[in-house]
Amino acid sequence: MTGTMTTSEATARRQILGAFLRAQREGLRPTALGLPVGARRRTPGLRREEVAQLAGLSTTWYAWLEQGRDIAVSPQALARLAAALNLDRAGRSYLFALAARRDPLPEPEGTAEPPATLAACVHACTAPAYVLDRLWNVPLCNAAAARLFAGWLDQPGPHNLLRFVFLAPAARTLLPDWEGRARRVLAEFRADCAAHLEDPPVRALLAELRESSPPFVALWRQQDVTARDGGGRSFRHPALGPIALQQNTFLVAGRTDLKLVMLTPGP
Repeated sequence: MTGTMTTSEATARRQILGAFLRAQREGLRPTALGLPVGARRRTPGLRREEVAQLAGLSTTWYAWLEQGRDIAVSPQALARLAAALNLDRAGRSYLFALAARRDPLPEPEGTAEPPATLAACVHACTAPAYVLDRLWNVPLCNAAAARLFAGWLDQPGPHNLLRFVFLAPAARTLLPDWEGRARRVLAEFRADCAAHLEDPPVRALLAELRESSPPFVALWRQQDVTARDGGGRSFRHPALGPIALQQNTFLVAGRTDLKLVMLTPGP
């Protein structure tokens, strides 16, 4: 459970986890879960044994968890505990983060429509802006992005960034340093989807690219990983000529499967 943390850091995290569980337990109303209040109930919210029973855990194990003891916690046990405590998405994510475990509940695969508020933001931008989902499809872009990405976003969809870079001839025209950009895009994607490499949609996309693009196969084997940081991006537009922009990527609140990408004029 400690990973690369020091002993004191691991102890502090277990104590924070215990305090969080206790606060959530004490904040629950027994009647809301169909439990009797009872005249002798002295504990606010639920008792430890009630949470343990709802989660299918032993009372002793749950008590040790609240006490911050160094015990093994499986993702499945945490999932049952999150359900027993009626945690929302933010609370569940916080629970798994404190326990340093991956949530076994599949996250959205990017099939849901982007929220209307995000669409309004994208179309309000004068600079090129588009949205990436978990598979790096582009469900949303503005007119400036469609003009910039000639041969991709100005064409009928669906649009996928990896398919464009590795399969579309227009990418080699638009991106002056195609090999360097392709290497970087793939390293960013590998880092971004590390927790989802075994998900069927991700496996299907990677299989398609292996079958269709020898450069993809060669670069994927190199195991490069990098964060999708901002920075200068150069384009060789077929109609507008050389263009230099600065890329910034933003996470979308409440939608962990979406990223907003903006390309603004450089300094």
